Parts: sequence; structure tokens; C-alpha cells
Amino acid sequence: MGRKAEHPVPYRPARLPDDEAVARAAALRRRMEARRSVRMFSPDPVPERVVLDAIAIASTAPSGAHQQPWTFVLVSDPQVRRRIREAAEAEERISYDGRLGDAWLAALRPLGTDADKPHLTDAPYLIVVFQQRFAFDDDGGVRKHYYVDESVGIAVGMLLTALQVAGLAALTHTPSPMRFLGELLGRPRNEKAFAVIPVGYPADDCVVPDLRRKPLDEVLVRI
Repeated sequence: MGRKAEHPVPYRPARLPDDEAVARAAALRRRMEARRSVRMFSPDPVPERVVLDAIAIASTAPSGAHQQPWTFVLVSDPQVRRRIREAAEAEERISYDGRLGDAWLAALRPLGTDADKPHLTDAPYLIVVFQQRFAFDDDGGVRKHYYVDESVGIAVGMLLTALQVAGLAALTHTPSPMRFLGELLGRPRNEKAFAVIPVGYPADDCVVPDLRRKPLDEVLVRI
């Protein structure tokens, strides 16, 4: 028998009727099946409250030892977005000129991506997600965080889901290396950039690659 939590509190969520649970799950599945990674954004403004609520939803993600090792930096300033784009494109040019390697470039080719990243300035918001590799104690010491990659990855997944349900488009952009993001945004040394997520509405002429997702029977094993 496992150890009990130090300060347990009751948890009694209402149980949905089976038909309502099935209907809700099916509706969410349909909504998420329409999700696509968007690289062509409209500059039209987006209600900030929608984005803030999506970040709040992401921050409810489970995390190792409940350490919540994430920071979400919401960037709307056009000049800061421009500086991020310039730095990201400088790194991407090096990557596409050979740093990625032939195999990785071949895998990217069907997506039609290159070193130009207009989505970083076209989208009205960028959410830059940082991992907190450790925390600072009050006395100046450091405290290790556990399962950081897993925890932040789950939070980003929940963020993308929340944005999709709210009718917004997003992209997980990971220029490599990403150290410039911490420097540009003034983040402390315990934080490491995880992803840049442009958020907004798709452009009127937005197109996406014609891709096939694996059906359920290819990703599910029932035992």
C-alpha cells in the first residue's frame, strides 16, 4: 500500500451518464481530428483572454512531484517577435544548410519547410514555453526538478488542445539551438527553452500539407 499524501482532500467529480460521456468524447475527437500545424497566420487580433485561459489550462497538467516545471512567456510586442524571428532564422539557415543532416532534411521535405519563418511575426501572439530544470530555494540553493521533459511535454499538449477547442491555430516551432530565446526574453539560468508556439487565426489563403494520420487500429494495442 502506497504512502498517503500529507494533506489529502476529497475528490468526488460528478460521474457523467454513459451516453453523455460518449457524446462528449466523440465531439472532442472530431474537433481534434481537424487540428493542423499552421504556418500561415492572419495578423488579425485574437482576444487575449482566450490565450490566457489556454495557458491556464496547460498549467493544470500533471507534473513530476507536482513541481510544475514550466514557464509560459506570452509575446505580443511586434519588435520582440521580429527579434525572435531574426534569431530563429539565423539558426535555421545553418540547420538547413547542413546541420540537420540528409536524413532529417529528407523527412522534412514533404512538409515544404525552409529557413524562412514568417509565422513568428505574422501571428499576433507567440507563446514561448520554458522548462524549469531546477528551482531556487529562499537561501539561494537549488532544488532539482524531476520528469521535466515529460511534464512540460504534457502541458504543451494540453495547451494545443485548448487552443484548438477555442478555434485558434497554432504551431510547435523548435529552432535548434534555442538558447537565444532565454537571452532575448531575459529568462533566469534555471530555464531552458522548449518550444515557440505561434497562435492566431489561419490566413485566408492558408494551406497545409495533405497528410494522413494513422488510424486508431495502427496506434492502439488492446490486451
